[in-house]
Amino acid sequence: MGCLRFIQRTWKRFLNADFQNLAEHHLRVIWIALILAKHEGVEDTGKVIKMALVHDIPESRAGDVDYLSRQYVERNEALGLEDMLDGTALQEEFIALWHEYEKRECIEAKIVKDADNLDVDFELQEEAARGNIRIGQKKEEARHYVFENKLYTETAKKMWQQMKEVDPHDFWYNSDRNRLNSGDWKSTK
Repeated sequence: MGCLRFIQRTWKRFLNADFQNLAEHHLRVIWIALILAKHEGVEDTGKVIKMALVHDIPESRAGDVDYLSRQYVERNEALGLEDMLDGTALQEEFIALWHEYEKRECIEAKIVKDADNLDVDFELQEEAARGNIRIGQKKEEARHYVFENKLYTETAKKMWQQMKEVDPHDFWYNSDRNRLNSGDWKSTK
């Protein structure tokens, strides 16, 4: 699992943006999935968390294969996952969860896949805020396709639309507790 931090998301090669590594991706997917699960009325979020933890770990063996590379390589993520978990106390449970995630039949799997997709869009928004407008423009049509055809839950669709209307810096710049609004720079009147 420690190798996840060394696996770069391979779509980084497109316009050489500073995208997150696989471990960073997993962490944000977990948090997005938790939020989606709560809004979708999922009571037991433990399954969501576990599924989010396992959703991409085979990529530490098989690599993160982007959509261009998928035209040329054959991946065996199931074998990678089996080898990674072989002999561990998590083997049976997490292999079953991964297969359930891959089927996308239960609400938990749909939520985690929505979180996986939304993480890409959040990262594209961040890149645009960093000044890399071009990458967002190039991916806009594909990402809109994902919104219309690949998001499962209404909460994810709503989050996608809201995300398009905000700046990733709003959380600190417009905070009631930043230096300008309530801190040591606040002007006294």
